[in-house]
Amino acid sequence: MTVVGPFGLSVRDQALEADVQAGLAAVEEGLLEATKSEVPFITEAAQHLVRAGGKRFRPLLVMLAAQFGDPHAPGVVPSAVVVELTHLATLYHDDVMDEADVRRGVPSANTRWGNSVAVLTGDFLFARASHILADLGPEAVRIQAEAFERLVTGQILETAGPRDGRDPVDHYLDVIAGKTGSLIAVSGRFGAMMSGADETVVDVLTQYGERLGVAFQLADDVLDIASDSHESGKTPGTDLREGIPTLPVLLLRAQAALYGRPDDLALCELLDGDLTDDARHAEALARLRVHPALEQARRDTVRYAEDARAALAPLPECDAKISLVELCDAVVHRAG
Repeated sequence: MTVVGPFGLSVRDQALEADVQAGLAAVEEGLLEATKSEVPFITEAAQHLVRAGGKRFRPLLVMLAAQFGDPHAPGVVPSAVVVELTHLATLYHDDVMDEADVRRGVPSANTRWGNSVAVLTGDFLFARASHILADLGPEAVRIQAEAFERLVTGQILETAGPRDGRDPVDHYLDVIAGKTGSLIAVSGRFGAMMSGADETVVDVLTQYGERLGVAFQLADDVLDIASDSHESGKTPGTDLREGIPTLPVLLLRAQAALYGRPDDLALCELLDGDLTDDARHAEALARLRVHPALEQARRDTVRYAEDARAALAPLPECDAKISLVELCDAVVHRAG
């Protein structure tokens, strides 16, 4: 058994390992090539997060999905570069919105160069992704456009909050299905589609990616509270400090409203206060880390990962399918 990529997926078959490793290496080259500019400063800013590393979760999914067709088909690697470039672009924009200081263990672009440069660099990456996408055909362009619309819609819904009478947890799950699930679903879809896999296989891997994407984001929610910066590569409690609702906080609020326990109400009051104060922020993090809402969020993460695993049932038994199942386990492991 060996390990593939920073995400730590174990692969038992040597031929599959070789294909995936070669594909991911080609994606790295493609990312560096796509982020070059005639203007050195743009190159530096655009390659800032590329060179910082990352899990390359989406390209990994593209490579595994491509195993159900021809993994060496010419569109596989470029489509993986497209989804990773799109993801990177959203990180530049997210860090501006969240006023984040750290990303992937390095200063965020907005901290280093300011908000304007960070936003424009994200736009530059979107442009480069679109340029590559144009060579993959109109169907690929349409799929990516629809996913990007869902991604942006999810971000807007998060900013707007749930409408009156809507359950905040249900609203949030819709938000992350758009913000995170949409692009991970495209990763599975592109890998299968570009490899020439059967349409039923494409549909299965799209559904798998959508469900896995939700589990992936829920794991991030847990990590934002439960991890330290060494584990997550970003400052713990970033979402908490910025007042961004994540599943553990939403579950806490639901329990406080339902049961009215004094400790829960007091913690909600703390969260509603000024968490830019380091002492208050540290207290909120410490109390959330031992609250049952965090464990419930972990259980919900497991449930979505199991739904993703169940979606794989129609696929033929093979090493690639085993690896996709283990990817579900890896996502759950991140959440502890």
